Amino acid sequence: MAASFEQMRANVGKLLRGIDRYNPENLATLERYVETQVKENAYDLEANLAILKLYQFNPAYFQVTVTSQILLKALTNLPHTDFTLCKCMIDQTHQQEERPIRQILYLGNLLETCHFQSFWSSLEENREFIDGITGFEDSVRKFICHVVGITYQNIEHRLLAEMLGDPLVDFLIPIQTHRLRCG
Repeated sequence: MAASFEQMRANVGKLLRGIDRYNPENLATLERYVETQVKENAYDLEANLAILKLYQFNPAYFQVTVTSQILLKALTNLPHTDFTLCKCMIDQTHQQEERPIRQILYLGNLLETCHFQSFWSSLEENREFIDGITGFEDSVRKFICHVVGITYQNIEHRLLAEMLGDPLVDFLIPIQTHRLRCG
C-alpha cells in the first residue's frame, strides 16, 4: 500500500504544479487522494489546500465530507497552523450551516484552547466524524503530550489521563518520579 500511496503522492504533486492546480477537472483525483490520506494515516497540506481553493473558485463542487476529512487531518498536525489555514479557506456559510464542519471547528477550538477533557467528551458525542480516520486519536494525544510537556513540570497521573482522554495510562512512559514523557 505504501508504494501505491507514494505513486499517488507523486501524481498529485505533478497536478499541483502550474495552471493545472486550479483545474476543477482534477478535483476527483484530489478528493480520492484525501480518502487515501485518511486510510493510510498520511498527510499532504498542499494538496488539501488546493482542494479547498478549488471549492472557493467552484462552489458548486463543494463536498462536505471531503472538507470535513481535510479539517480532521489538519487537526492531526497540531501544533502547526494547518487547521487555521484550512478553516480560513472555507466559506462562512459552510462553517455555520454544515453540521460536521461546525462540530469539527468546535473540536479544533477546544484543542487549540487546551480544553482537552471537553474535547474528548465532545468527540465521544461525535464519534462518527472520525470513523475511518486512521491515527486520529493518537495524533491528538501526541499534540496534548506536547502541550503538557511545555506547560507542566509535574502532573498527577489522573489529570494527565483525563487530558489524554484515556483512563488507561498505557500511553505514558514514566522516565523519572517527577517527570513524564508521552510516547
